[in-house]
Amino acid sequence: MAETGKEEVDGGNEVNDPPEWGEDATKGMKNDGKQMESPVKEKSLGLMKTFRASLKAVSPMTLKNKRSENTDSDQSQISNSPLQPPSSPSLSRGSTSQSSFQSPKAEKASLSRTKSDSAVGITGTLAKRGASIRQSLGLTSKKQKQEPLQPVTEAILSEEQRSDSVKSIDRVLELRDTYTLPEIPHVPLSVMEINKLIETEALEDAYVNLLSLSLELQREHQALDQKDCPIEQVHKEKDLSLLYGTLRKKMSIIVRNSSTLPLRDKEQLVYVAQIILEEEKRQGEPGAMPGWREAWRDAVRDGVRDALKKVHLDSREQNASWLAVHLGLLGKAVVEDLERVKTELLSSYPADFKVFETYVSCHHEAVGEHLKRLLEKVTELKDYYALLDFIIHRYPSEKIMGSCSLQPELKEDQRVLPLDKDSLNLIKVKYCSRLQVDIRTSLDRIIQLENEEMWTEKRKPNIEEGIYSSHIDMDIWTNIKGHVQGSKRIDVNLEQKVVRSCLEELKTFPKRFESAFVEWSSPLSNSSLWAEYHISYINSFSALKEHMESFKDSCPIPLELVRREIDGLTTKLSQSVLERFKTDVKPFLRRQMTGKWFSFDEDFSQLIERTKSLSEQTKYMSPKPKQVFVNEVHIFVVKEYVSQLMKNNYSCKNRKNEMAATKIANQWEELKEIFQEMNSTSEWLHPVGDQLSKIIGCRKSDVKHNLQPLVENYPDFRRSHLSAVLYFRGIIRGRERHIILQRLAELKESIGNAGNKEHALFNQIEAAVNTDCLPGTTFSCLSFIMPNS
Repeated sequence: MAETGKEEVDGGNEVNDPPEWGEDATKGMKNDGKQMESPVKEKSLGLMKTFRASLKAVSPMTLKNKRSENTDSDQSQISNSPLQPPSSPSLSRGSTSQSSFQSPKAEKASLSRTKSDSAVGITGTLAKRGASIRQSLGLTSKKQKQEPLQPVTEAILSEEQRSDSVKSIDRVLELRDTYTLPEIPHVPLSVMEINKLIETEALEDAYVNLLSLSLELQREHQALDQKDCPIEQVHKEKDLSLLYGTLRKKMSIIVRNSSTLPLRDKEQLVYVAQIILEEEKRQGEPGAMPGWREAWRDAVRDGVRDALKKVHLDSREQNASWLAVHLGLLGKAVVEDLERVKTELLSSYPADFKVFETYVSCHHEAVGEHLKRLLEKVTELKDYYALLDFIIHRYPSEKIMGSCSLQPELKEDQRVLPLDKDSLNLIKVKYCSRLQVDIRTSLDRIIQLENEEMWTEKRKPNIEEGIYSSHIDMDIWTNIKGHVQGSKRIDVNLEQKVVRSCLEELKTFPKRFESAFVEWSSPLSNSSLWAEYHISYINSFSALKEHMESFKDSCPIPLELVRREIDGLTTKLSQSVLERFKTDVKPFLRRQMTGKWFSFDEDFSQLIERTKSLSEQTKYMSPKPKQVFVNEVHIFVVKEYVSQLMKNNYSCKNRKNEMAATKIANQWEELKEIFQEMNSTSEWLHPVGDQLSKIIGCRKSDVKHNLQPLVENYPDFRRSHLSAVLYFRGIIRGRERHIILQRLAELKESIGNAGNKEHALFNQIEAAVNTDCLPGTTFSCLSFIMPNS
């Protein structure tokens, strides 16, 4: 029957005759057997018609058509009624006496038990209820309506309303505190009459008659042999069960709609609570229906669900902020509903019902269910965020559950929405998944904007704070930082998930950017704009890498993967600029240390010019990548310049070695000045030119004395390199040459591992084939081992 009651609550506010009654209910009505077949049957049927007519007389549609009926006749009808109206306890009891309810009906029932008397009694009750309804709705007589209305200010009207509210609450409190169950009639009303009492919400009358019917059934069971079970008894038990189910349904409807009922109807809740308490006392008795308190709570929850379903909800097409607006209205509805519970409903229930706590719990449950349904409609990041913010912050805040109007009844530990972790994590996962999609879209949009605004228009990069800037790093960083800070306001757990999601998406961006940029920039490789764009993107991605360092504590591994990708891109961009420079200057470097080199300075001048041009471009490179780049350029130029000495392209004769040494020294000084201006930190490269020029320019006998500084500074200087230098110096063979080579071997052996391993220059320089012991040089090889020769 509990499930039947729940179905009724879900179905609406009307309780119709249970369909199960049909034929069985008719059989149950024939308990009197012979009496039903007697002449009294016709009289009884006539009275039932009168009974239905009386019900029709007080129906809302009839009342609407009877507004002109005289109120005095209604009052007369009420005074003659054998039953007091159960919907108006103050009228039905007047005082706390129990006899005011029982005596009229019980006396008539004990005299005749005819259903006609009962029908008349119920007609009187309903007539009185109809008068009460007319009076409450303001349906007065024509005479009263013709009286002129007195002007009343809004403030006075509001004061009167407050006064009526206080009086109504006081009346409910008095009823609750002084309530006692009326005496149970010895003879119950018929099944149909009890059902009509339930339909008309005369709960008190219906309940005591149900108790009476239950006692009567128990007495009849006791009077019968245990093995005997007449069909009438079976029908009667079924009728009783159906009536209890109908009563529970009606009570559930009243509770379900209680927050929307007028204040004067809250008295009904007193009867609901008392019936529940009475039934809980009877749980041990035969035939008692369990689950009354649970059914009451289900009705409370269903009422809350109904209230939340009425909260306005726009579609996404109607309002872009549909969810944020709805959640604001939802929070407002929750507060207003609980305020009504606090001010209007608490007075109707005993303390052990824990009404406010129950309503708070039901609101939690209903809101949780409502949010899960909303989640199915959410697709955009801002809406996922609004949902998380509502659950974690707004709902327990002073705006909703922490509202001062709900204190002190609502305890601190009741403010948080008890949403299970799986549901909350699901929202966070969906949020991060959507975030990744949005981040990828925004990153692709950055490439698209760069193409539209810069590449297609071939605009020069902006110069900000002395360096080329593309704003890519700030666009990306601002976007990611905004999402991270927003998630941090939700909770730390979400912040870490968001950082991880952003880094995961950022990891793939450098390659996509590189692919798009290379495709566009390839045709421009010979223009200055090509280098400027490369430098601006080196700057931007280096800055982006620095921005991302703030995540090294929260997500070290994903950040390291992003670092590698950014380093890979900046290295490729830097190498592209360097390779272009190498390609430009290699032809000029190859013609150094040749016969033409003595008298032709154009090649070296071009080398200097191209290097200075590159130096001008590097001025607009940010400090960290610039330092690495300049050092690489420096070592390249030095290595290529020195390499020309190792190729055996030219041998100085007739004292041309002095001219060559002077020219090398002068050119080397120019190169040093350029790289000092470029702020190269590879100072260890500076001595090599000077030391080689000394070896080339000194006398043969002094060469061996000038080797030590060179070997100490550059421990990777090998015999093959010295042989090539001596060839350029003009010492191709002879005793002196071998003494010099022997001196090198001694120096390398004495220095050993003491040399600076970091200063590896000559390992990258390939020397020409050694000519010490080629055919035709046997004497030279032998003279190498002869002392003092």
